Amino acid sequence: MALRRRRFAERRVAKGYSQEEFAEALMVAASTVVRWESGRATPQPHQRPKIASLLGATLSELEGLLFEEQPAETAVLPDTPPLLHGDDDDMKRRDVLGLLAVTGALVTLPGSDEAPRGHTVAALLETGEELHRSLWQVFTLSDSKPTVFPAVRKQLDVLTKGLAEARTAADRARLCTMTADLYQLAGELFFDANRYTDAAQCYTLAANAAHAGGDHDLWACAMTRHAYVELYARRAPAAQPLLAVASRIARRGDSALSTRHWVAVVQAQVCAAMGDIDGCARALDEAEKVHSLDGHSHNGGWLRFDGSRLPEERGACYLQLGRPDLAEDVLTTALAQPLSLRRRAAVLSDLAVLGAHRGDVDQVVQYAEVVLGLADRSNSGFIGKKLDGLRGRLAPLMPNGRVSDLDHRIAALSRTA
Repeated sequence: MALRRRRFAERRVAKGYSQEEFAEALMVAASTVVRWESGRATPQPHQRPKIASLLGATLSELEGLLFEEQPAETAVLPDTPPLLHGDDDDMKRRDVLGLLAVTGALVTLPGSDEAPRGHTVAALLETGEELHRSLWQVFTLSDSKPTVFPAVRKQLDVLTKGLAEARTAADRARLCTMTADLYQLAGELFFDANRYTDAAQCYTLAANAAHAGGDHDLWACAMTRHAYVELYARRAPAAQPLLAVASRIARRGDSALSTRHWVAVVQAQVCAAMGDIDGCARALDEAEKVHSLDGHSHNGGWLRFDGSRLPEERGACYLQLGRPDLAEDVLTTALAQPLSLRRRAAVLSDLAVLGAHRGDVDQVVQYAEVVLGLADRSNSGFIGKKLDGLRGRLAPLMPNGRVSDLDHRIAALSRTA
């Protein structure tokens, strides 16, 4: 065993757990505990409170057990979802969070008209919005989302300087909306890496900046993304008030945009998570009205909802509500459409869950194998999270060797370990 987790393993033994018993208490594979203790993987943030409780440790003490000092030649990097490639990943992440705090403060400070517009402001107002559209396009089309992170960090630095130089109310308003736009993209990057707290911080700041810029649709989208974080963190009740406010804000926005319909889609998912069939149906019906809008109802950036996602969203809701009979047709329809890598992985994962519900080993393995391949291509924490959800449904099928092997392969993914 590597020195890195020696004290972690000793603490487990002292508490009377074998590796198998510890894994069972955490609902993970025994091989996952082995990887944690050997330093080849690190528990995800959402797993750590339960681990700390089992070990009789505080979260701070657990951090010490997981990241104890060791000789440089034997060091093993934490196996967590990377936002950037390199040894100083956490430092760069904190750097970006610091820039978020600075720009967030500048958004709230009053401007001044005592000096002429700075060069940074002029450049941002001329090219910034187009650059942001390009960044969103790269993010949307890229299989590996972290590739966008360095450019987002650089642009945050530029916005910091621009907000500090802004003199007129009109300039500040435009810069605030640009800042809200970029905050949401940063949040998407953190969300894809399963860093939900960081993502929520980005969306909160985005909402404040959009409000300062006077853009209701941008503001509503930031609130909806924040709600989505709560939904994926399995905190559906916490998402409800965020969405209620987002819906009110969206009604004050541009009626030609699809903002209010996207809010309704996420409301449907929250209703499904809470077992509210009628509420889910009403929200989905509201979302379907997006098809009455013309082709300019979204901007391809912070607002991308055009109705094409509705079959997969409806299928996921039906599955959540325990109606696999209704889910299969819409999920199959969704799979026949052109989908991004992440969306395809999500639909395939749901179809695998549907197979698990039926006890159909062939369907589970067929779809999950494809999702595992997509996960390897993308290094996406979002896809890893979907596979984690599938693992939770595999217990009745574990006597089958193919399913057992599948479970171990999912556990071995760095973003789900």
